[in-house]
Amino acid sequence: MFETLDTPQLGRLRRKITLLSGAGTFLDGFDLVIIAVALPVLKDSFPGMGATDIALISAAAIIGALIGATWGGRLTDMYGRKAMYLLDLVCFVVFAFAAAMAWNPLSLIVFRFLLGLGIGADYPISATLVAEFSSSKSRGAHSGSLGAMWFVGALAAYVTGILLEPLGPNSWRYMFLVGAVLAVIVLVARRTLPESPRWLASVGREEDAQKIMRNLTGHEVEIPTGRIAKQPISALFNEKYRRTTIFVTGFWTCYAIAYYGITIYTPTILSEFNESGSRTVAYLGSGVVALVGLIGAVVGLNLADRWGRRPLIITSFAGLAVALLILTLTPTPSLGFLVALFSFAVLFANMGGGILNFVYPTELYPTGVRATGMGFATSVSRVGSIAGVLVFPGMIAAWGQQVALGFFFAVAVIALIICVVMAPETKGQSLEALAREGDYEGELAHP
Repeated sequence: MFETLDTPQLGRLRRKITLLSGAGTFLDGFDLVIIAVALPVLKDSFPGMGATDIALISAAAIIGALIGATWGGRLTDMYGRKAMYLLDLVCFVVFAFAAAMAWNPLSLIVFRFLLGLGIGADYPISATLVAEFSSSKSRGAHSGSLGAMWFVGALAAYVTGILLEPLGPNSWRYMFLVGAVLAVIVLVARRTLPESPRWLASVGREEDAQKIMRNLTGHEVEIPTGRIAKQPISALFNEKYRRTTIFVTGFWTCYAIAYYGITIYTPTILSEFNESGSRTVAYLGSGVVALVGLIGAVVGLNLADRWGRRPLIITSFAGLAVALLILTLTPTPSLGFLVALFSFAVLFANMGGGILNFVYPTELYPTGVRATGMGFATSVSRVGSIAGVLVFPGMIAAWGQQVALGFFFAVAVIALIICVVMAPETKGQSLEALAREGDYEGELAHP
């Protein structure tokens, strides 16, 4: 039985899978946020850029992630976790390098979009593999750590910007190259990981699943027989999955709107309130916000398996809403006040919404559609990310910063309502038990 994967002797393997999967989400965070650090320098390299160019460069990777998440998740359920686990890293390497070589805004937009395909695909692939190897007692921490590593990558992007910005007008190219080099290292390390025996059993490859389980545990393990029928993406909206799909896409999209809308432009916003005019000061302030966000994620990791998913995510969005309300009601903030409130906002946002987006989908969807569901939820959340990135500067230009922040406050309140009404408690339960509880048609359930 797959409960054997819960045994302490596999702890080292679980940590390795979590680390290498987390390295992927680290790259996600790095490559998505590095554009925020690079934008001020890019404006010097491409002086003819207009507002549309800037918006498209900022959003290109997120748009790519929208597509990559949907198809990456679907292909992961069809062809396996490990194959896609390696293929998406190839996208990181090739297109991060290509972006560093971009010769005009259009080429940069295209390469960032293609990079986004790999970024989006990595979400369902990594989260699914980690969930299927994790112990039921620590699955929240293992899966949630992927979200935490995203914020480590975001923080690393700011540190990279601070270190490389003094190199001059081409420093943005070196920033992108750092991402390519890191992706090569992760790609090589991931080659040593096994395929998920849960997925192998779900597609009727019981002998392959048995072999992996024997190699991992040192003895024969009973593998359930019976191939799970492949289901289309539309199955996510049938009676059995509909509530899960509404919940995970709802809270994740609201989180993405608020988080990306604020953080992608944090250096730009702080620059406007920085009397010294130094980019380094804006980068340092943004780095503080990213660091506090990481602290929030670490706090969430320690509470997910102790306190529980439901109280954690409700508290998360309540705190985010309070922070955004205070920002909305403060028309002339100081630089220090902005840094403090942005930090407070991402602390709470990342404590729940920023890590449980890697936990809930993989727990609530069964093996046959786990990566598909995770991919779809990721894709829909990217719509929220794009909305936050594209709408925020336009709202500031049309109605001012307070109205724009008021919009994000409303989004946080909507997320809070969704979680109060729909968030289930899943801590401590095996994936098979959750599947039985949900009575998922076609799932392999065992007494």
